[in-house]
Amino acid sequence: QLQLVESGGGLVQSGGSLRLSCAASGRTESTARVGWFRQAPGKDREFVADISWGEGITSYADSVKGRFTISRDNAKTMVYLQMSSLRPEDTAVYYCAHKTFGTTVYNFWGQGTQVTVSS
Repeated sequence: QLQLVESGGGLVQSGGSLRLSCAASGRTESTARVGWFRQAPGKDREFVADISWGEGITSYADSVKGRFTISRDNAKTMVYLQMSSLRPEDTAVYYCAHKTFGTTVYNFWGQGTQVTVSS
């Protein structure tokens, strides 16, 4: 099993920055990709960014390109989401998720961390 815990959320003014962290424990050796998703009130959960666990290849939603950066540590236990130039529309609960080899969907999820951007 895999356990994921997000941290780093909070309240920030528009234009500000936050760094989210996702700590993984358990069987991370089966992880293929790690992603960040978000869900705003009344909206569906949406993809934000992800990174391949081995090569570190990243991808981003168009809405965050150039503002957010996903990264992982060399020990492959932490994944970060550096968020800059934050906007009120970035307000959401942010979730970390792992996709294991052999699956087509993200199958392990954290509990989420709230990010609120004030205008």
